[in-house]
Amino acid sequence: MNVDEWSEIQRCHRDGESIKGIAARLGMSRNTVRRALAMDTPPDDHRRRSGRVTDDIDAAVRDLLVAAPGIGIAEISRRIGWTRSRTMLARTVTEIRAELEAAKRDSQHIAAGVPTPATTFVGRRAELRELRGLLGEHRLVSIVGPGGIGKTRLSIQAAYEFRRAFPDGVRFVEFAAIRTPELLAQVVCDGLALDNRDAHHRSPEQVLIEYLRNRRMLLVLDNCEHVVDATAALVARLLEATSGLRVLSTTREYLAIPGEYVFDLPPLPTHAGAVELFGSRAAEVLSGFRVTDENIGEIERICDRLDGLPLAIELACARLTVLSLGDLSGLLEHRLSVLTAGARARAPRHRSLPAAIDWSYELCTGPERLLWTRLSVFTDGFELAAAVRVCADDRLPAALIMDTTAALVAKSIVRREEHGGGVRFRMLEAIREYGHDRLTAPERDELRGRLAGWCAEVVRATAAGWYGPDQLRHVAAVERNRGNIRAALESALSDPGDPVATGHAAAALGASLYLWACGISVREHRMWLTRLVDLPGIDPAARARALAVLALVQVLQGDRDAAGYTLHRAREHGDAALLTHLRGLRELFAGELDAAAASMAEARAGYAACGSPPDLVTMLRIHRGMLYSATGEIDRARDEFAAVHAETTAVGEHWFHSYAIYGLGLVALRGGDWSAAREHALRGLRIQRRFGDVLGTTLLAELLGWALAGLSAAAARESGAAARDSAATAAVLLGATSASWGSIGQQLYGSESWIALRERAIETARGRVGEQAFERAGVKGSAMSLTELLEFGAAEPAPAPAAAERDRLTPREREVAAWVAEGLTNRQIAEKLVLSTRTVEGHVEHLLRKLGLRRRVELAAAGVPR
Repeated sequence: MNVDEWSEIQRCHRDGESIKGIAARLGMSRNTVRRALAMDTPPDDHRRRSGRVTDDIDAAVRDLLVAAPGIGIAEISRRIGWTRSRTMLARTVTEIRAELEAAKRDSQHIAAGVPTPATTFVGRRAELRELRGLLGEHRLVSIVGPGGIGKTRLSIQAAYEFRRAFPDGVRFVEFAAIRTPELLAQVVCDGLALDNRDAHHRSPEQVLIEYLRNRRMLLVLDNCEHVVDATAALVARLLEATSGLRVLSTTREYLAIPGEYVFDLPPLPTHAGAVELFGSRAAEVLSGFRVTDENIGEIERICDRLDGLPLAIELACARLTVLSLGDLSGLLEHRLSVLTAGARARAPRHRSLPAAIDWSYELCTGPERLLWTRLSVFTDGFELAAAVRVCADDRLPAALIMDTTAALVAKSIVRREEHGGGVRFRMLEAIREYGHDRLTAPERDELRGRLAGWCAEVVRATAAGWYGPDQLRHVAAVERNRGNIRAALESALSDPGDPVATGHAAAALGASLYLWACGISVREHRMWLTRLVDLPGIDPAARARALAVLALVQVLQGDRDAAGYTLHRAREHGDAALLTHLRGLRELFAGELDAAAASMAEARAGYAACGSPPDLVTMLRIHRGMLYSATGEIDRARDEFAAVHAETTAVGEHWFHSYAIYGLGLVALRGGDWSAAREHALRGLRIQRRFGDVLGTTLLAELLGWALAGLSAAAARESGAAARDSAATAAVLLGATSASWGSIGQQLYGSESWIALRERAIETARGRVGEQAFERAGVKGSAMSLTELLEFGAAEPAPAPAAAERDRLTPREREVAAWVAEGLTNRQIAEKLVLSTRTVEGHVEHLLRKLGLRRRVELAAAGVPR
């Protein structure tokens, strides 16, 4: 235990957290926590510097447990050469094993979006401990250092290991692929799953502030140097407007804003971390390689020549397939002396990495060098097919791409990653930039054009395959390549003098009506379309198609004035049936129901006459079903939704299918069948998990809230507890959807019939749980991200506990359960019941255990009466 850990333990205890909770969150034993609380003053500084006896072997033990989770203490002792107390080692192994198991359980929920490292974490335990303390004292810490020194790897490890210190989790957002500073806030929104923020209603920055205002969260921003000014402005605004947010940035240039602590990341020390890293990476290249008394001197000389830079060490280790340690040391001594001779004015670590990359480049074959430079056009990773499409030509035939990529992987130039059963490749930013710098201007232009063409193909394929069984595969392709698509669009639209690239951008943006459901937010989709349609030289038909897509996006945002003008601009060269359809949708959302009915009927006839694709016909049927629901023509609405449900089931389509399920649920709700409406809403929300479509998610969550409110009214005649449970969940959902509608545009598009349904649900839920509880639930819901809303809404309802289980609860436990159901925190319950927070926490744990539940939210729905 060091000073920083002692301070954190003291602060958590003052905040009312239990010893058990502190120990679990900080990854230490309860006895350590008790010892810290018994100390009136922090531990001596020399203890902070020295750390635990076992600190030096933590990394080795951790790596062994990751590689072989079932390995025993004796084998660990043998492998790491442990000569001290077996009990001390056993305690360390137990603590690390528990931490790794907890990380495996919690990483997806608490450390959302944190990339899975391709390599083990080696040699930076001291820096991690220092970072933990710094984040306790400073709200902004910037890890600063040259490319390849390990900033990103350290921040990833910090995100995983610090997650328990932040009740609202850790979020990791990567900026490497962003070249448009105006997109920065939106990219962070995407990283927090706060998508589709409306341009004229609330800016992405405002959305972030509202979401983060009272959250205790760690936000990790990686690779900020190329957008440093925009990052600094955004971070300064977020820190000013929030109270519990901590920001950890990685950058080659610090942000230079008030309150920033600059953590200048040093190279790995040669005699510890660097040698350990070398041994780890060399063992990955050469089976059976070990650091021994005979070779450690040579390894230390190599690491010293490379200034302890992790990336340089990895590149050097890759050469061990063809070189001995002695050969590697001798060549490095010669090559680095030559390569750094012209850069003596720079700090050693700023010249040794380029020199090491230079050396790796020169040791590559001609095809390998050529592919290296060409692959640098991908800002967000790539798959083999993309490399062939973008990089192959007469100089580098397609037949060579696979073997050459494999050679670059073997040399640690390219990293191989597995995603969902597929293989994807990526370059570290320092290596990618090195390759990019070696392209000539004409070569860069050529590659950007090819990338734009390939990205256009990805988007067009998504549009062509949308209505069918491959829909999810296409959606995933767009989501995986979001950074490459952004880079291609930015390049094409910022240089309208390149008609080929601009044409590709027009084709891509005009092709898909549904890009906003594939990880590109509505707001971002609108931004690209707005920039495109005003460029000179765009083909009139392509411009008209892009205008039609823009009109759809504007209608979905509720910006009907802008949509009306856009439809007017598209009329000369646009698809008349599609424009009429979109006009009818605009009229529906404006509440002009008669006009909407006429427009949609005309569009239906137009689609039939010209043989329009099935996705447009299906979209029109969904919109007609929504129209009939609004006009009260329930049977006609049911027919439209049922037809879409059957047709999409037959072809294996999912997205329209979820909207058909929503429609059938809406029909059931209109008929007073609350249970059927709830089941339809739950089914639809589970499908929406695969898309990230905030509009569809909001509609289905709204329907679920209405259904639960209706169920609460019905249950009130039989069981007050059941009514209160349904109403409490409905209140959270209605709070969440209210915030979502605010981000999209008008509440329920201004439809009077739908607004009446919402108001009725609100009044029912408020009447069942009470004004104060309803307001608290609404606040809880409004703070949910899209991911959290989907998780909450699509969760299986908790089964009601059996009467015998409820009877086992003490009167005090029943009282605590009732307050939990109303949304109070442990501290608030303690204040009401005049108990300590630790006592309340114990009651909640007992309740969950007795009732067989896992989470507090399940307790709220378990039907426990006072």
